Amino acid sequence: MADKPRSYARQLSRYYLLYTVGFILFLLALALLEKEGFPRTWIGYLFIFSTIVLYAGIGVISRTSDVSEYYVAGRRVPAVFNGMATAADWISAASFISLAGGLYLQGFDGLAYIMGWTGGYVLVALLIAPYLRRFSQYTIPDFLAARYPGRYSGNLIRMLAVLATILISFTYVVAQIYGVGLITSRFTGIDFSIGIFLGLASILVCSFLGGMRAITWTQIAQYIIILVAYMIPVVWLSAKHTSVPVPQIAYGSALAKLSEREAVLAADPTEEEVRAVFRKRADDYTVRLAGLPHSWEDGRLQAQRRVEQLKTGNASLLEIRAASRALANYPKDSIEAQRIWTEERAADLARAAPVISHVQPFPGPDRESSDIRRNNFLALVLCLMMGTAALPHVLVRYYTTPSVSSTRHSVFWTLLFIMLIYTAVPALAVLVKYDIYSSLVGSEFSKLPAWVSYWASIDKLRPLVQIADINGDGIVQLAEIALDGDMVVLATPEIAGLPYVISGLIAAGGLAAALSTADGLLLTISNALSHDVYFKTLDPKASTQKRVTISKLLLLVVALIAAYAASLKPGDILSLVGAAFSLAASTLFPALVAGVFWRRANQPGAIAGMLTGFGVCVFYMLHTNPSLGGTSAAQWFHIAPISAGVFGVPAGCIALALVSLLTDPPDQRTQAFIEQLRMP
Repeated sequence: MADKPRSYARQLSRYYLLYTVGFILFLLALALLEKEGFPRTWIGYLFIFSTIVLYAGIGVISRTSDVSEYYVAGRRVPAVFNGMATAADWISAASFISLAGGLYLQGFDGLAYIMGWTGGYVLVALLIAPYLRRFSQYTIPDFLAARYPGRYSGNLIRMLAVLATILISFTYVVAQIYGVGLITSRFTGIDFSIGIFLGLASILVCSFLGGMRAITWTQIAQYIIILVAYMIPVVWLSAKHTSVPVPQIAYGSALAKLSEREAVLAADPTEEEVRAVFRKRADDYTVRLAGLPHSWEDGRLQAQRRVEQLKTGNASLLEIRAASRALANYPKDSIEAQRIWTEERAADLARAAPVISHVQPFPGPDRESSDIRRNNFLALVLCLMMGTAALPHVLVRYYTTPSVSSTRHSVFWTLLFIMLIYTAVPALAVLVKYDIYSSLVGSEFSKLPAWVSYWASIDKLRPLVQIADINGDGIVQLAEIALDGDMVVLATPEIAGLPYVISGLIAAGGLAAALSTADGLLLTISNALSHDVYFKTLDPKASTQKRVTISKLLLLVVALIAAYAASLKPGDILSLVGAAFSLAASTLFPALVAGVFWRRANQPGAIAGMLTGFGVCVFYMLHTNPSLGGTSAAQWFHIAPISAGVFGVPAGCIALALVSLLTDPPDQRTQAFIEQLRMP
């Protein structure tokens, strides 16, 4: 029997080796086509659509209606392949697209994401994954219902866990589908909303036909694309700037070069000229905000007069259009004016700030500001760690391995495969930053590289790149450059001077990252609804065929709702993902860990812990996030709303402990269940 799993693993290895060779040959073929003058647009189309067809093809081949295959891939995925699939599930649009951009913009502070997400897998390995596999069921609500029986039966805590799973996974999946729309629209020129539904078609074919079985084999294929796509440009940049083609080794020397360049720019008097202009603009916004609502009324009248004067004064059509656009975009009322002007003032103050070293931890004008940044850094790391250890779509992957031992090995492989990408992310951010600081800064506006105009023209309302000659000297200064973090990785091949085929490869990698995570999230939601709500609560006698059919129908409905939510462009990817982690940590982490390691934890305690953690987390987000109607003045200890879990988790733990101690202990059957769960 031991030979059968090994033979199966060898067979899979052969398949994916052939797939990798085929993908590299496809890449070389496109490179040759580009060299022969093949249109760039068609290269983008080929990359996007061929990968979508590939994933859909795997979904068709892996179709199944068997419950075990559909929910947990038959519990026969070898550890190394489950590690690759989990890594692809994990390396989402946020990791692939936004993480390096966050490090580019935030410097040292951006490392919180890498530390938190990687550290979270250590918690998964030590505290949760092996015990879930020993439980041998299908979902996280399954585990919590079995661990916390009591006076309310298992259904109450099961429903709470289902609601938490849906809310967490839905928030996360919207960010992934948003990333799909972002990539497809930028690299094919199609409308953002159409791009979303094209990506959704691939997701649905995989999830709908084959469930976890199809998703697992697709995610392994997606990880290979992600790895190749991410490493080629960062290796190229590493060799270009340091002559060392291993970015992880070249990182130190690249940092030293960047620091030298930052010191030169910090002392440049022309940079100070530009920063002074931004300071003046910020001061103007301060005056306007202080004069509300009269300043809003005066500004609207001035904008109207400006349009009328230009029309009657024989002005050019270009000037009239610009003035009319300014009037149309003027805030509709004083409340909107306060929000917009506050954001504009903050943006101008940020660009007026002096050059900050990339390696400086917690930069701030004074000790208090620096302490606030440090506290937010630590809070975010903690939230991401605990959120990772409680994300339902990640944890269910450890139901798919053949044994508890395989689960432990699988977590090791997951960390290794994630590490290959995550150790390259900081290097990519530094290398791109150095390239821009040394090549773009100091160049003439008349000789800007082509990628600047391309990326500036993609989104007219929220330009991804803004470069304006603020001081009128015709030379690009650092303070005159504004980049959107989400475009840094996608634009890296063009910034590095690589062929366009590598840009298409990056798009394919980003799409693979977004789709792999979206697949797992949608399946987690639909399975929770079909298994835990329909089968376990409403119709326990439902046939296996009916259960799988219900799951497929629910998956379709949830996917369409998520696509609609993503089409509304709800916010940047990292913010959406951060909210999902805080919710997961606050709601599920205390109950999961206590369920394994504290025998006295009981059903009333778990219910109280979940409700309290969730309530505190949501309350804090709503009251401190300006986009949700809150205000930053309401923050506790100046902690940002993305780290709301740092309050939700302790609140949930305290509520769980107090209520458990004040109510009856778990019965003997539950104690026996815990004993069996914790057997090595």
